[in-house]
Amino acid sequence: DMAEYGIEPFDLVVVNLYPFASDPSIELIDIGGPAMVRAAAKNHAHVAVVVDPADYPVVMAEVRERGSVSAETRRRLARDAFAVIAAYDAEIARWFDRSDGDLPLQFHWSLRRAQTLRYGENPHQQGARYTFDGQRSWWDDVVQHGGKELSFLNVYDTEAAWRLVHRFDGAACVIVKHANPCGVAVGSDIAEAYLRAHECDPVSAFGGIVALNATVTADVARSLAPVFTEVVVAPSFEPEALEVLTAKTNLRVLSGAPPSETGVDVRSLDGGLLVQQRDHVTLDTAAWRVVTKNGPTAEQLADLCFAWTVCAAVSSNAIVFANRGQAVGIGAGQQNRLDSARIAAARAGERAAGGVCASDAFFPFRDGLDAAAAAGVRAVVQPGGSVRDDEVIAAADEHGIAMVFTGERHFRH
Repeated sequence: DMAEYGIEPFDLVVVNLYPFASDPSIELIDIGGPAMVRAAAKNHAHVAVVVDPADYPVVMAEVRERGSVSAETRRRLARDAFAVIAAYDAEIARWFDRSDGDLPLQFHWSLRRAQTLRYGENPHQQGARYTFDGQRSWWDDVVQHGGKELSFLNVYDTEAAWRLVHRFDGAACVIVKHANPCGVAVGSDIAEAYLRAHECDPVSAFGGIVALNATVTADVARSLAPVFTEVVVAPSFEPEALEVLTAKTNLRVLSGAPPSETGVDVRSLDGGLLVQQRDHVTLDTAAWRVVTKNGPTAEQLADLCFAWTVCAAVSSNAIVFANRGQAVGIGAGQQNRLDSARIAAARAGERAAGGVCASDAFFPFRDGLDAAAAAGVRAVVQPGGSVRDDEVIAAADEHGIAMVFTGERHFRH
């Protein structure tokens, strides 16, 4: 039929779709483009379809070399074409979904493998990092200056440390171990912030992730170098600091931009996903309620804000002791709040005296507050809401502790 009507076959179809994702609107929903791409991709046995300008050099090189595009390349291009159309349609569907609220009836996600990791949680597991098509993550612009390849847990823990350190305005350092902060502090400069963060729990800091929110100086690098650390991440590094840190062949040294606060939290479960909005910490102290006879001093209130910020990043049940902008004891991931308070007290020791305590959820009994009082804590922040709030408030008054209720809890499992 083609010969009869003088129709020449297509060898190559090149399509750039309307840029819907850059400026979503009805006018930018491409109709003809996807139709041509799908038709060409279906017929990839005879036609090469190109939807990504990055493939132009590959296609041109094959055409110049052999006069046509190889069957292997045509098949790969067809696969990429269908993936691009799927992602394009998903972006349009997401745009419609946004009018239905924050958690739509359906999710239309298309993800691309962005990085193959050294291994998963354990060496016998494979691991990779994926990004949503059409979106960029701070991870996509990370520069690794030295060290081994990243593993699944390196990425997971670095994400936790990087998010928390960016919740502080001044110079701050966060040290994370197994997704939980084990050291957090602010300082007059980044060197002091690191030293104070490391002091919180030097034992747990061994093999941890260190995140700093300002340029790493040579002094910081020299302080950090003797401590076995998996990853150091910061916005930038002084040349001398890089010299010191990259000399450690196993230390992964990363620089990156601030993380995005958009998106949702996702966890896998059988047959699907659990999805929720991200937990954002609001420090609206005007809405906090003093429930004890004594209120916190201005210095204590500043420490309560600091401890509350840290507490929201700690696995429940979470208790954080802080003193003058330094976490001095962190109790994480216990099945009861009393054990978390005891762990925080043991790690804080004498440093808890005169400090503050944050609890991510209410004290169900007075025993947790009694443990904090015994450690020397003088002010407490917690959500409130227990049927025994009156008993806990009475206990705080007994101990002469100032206590405020935020009305908002920060469970993290």
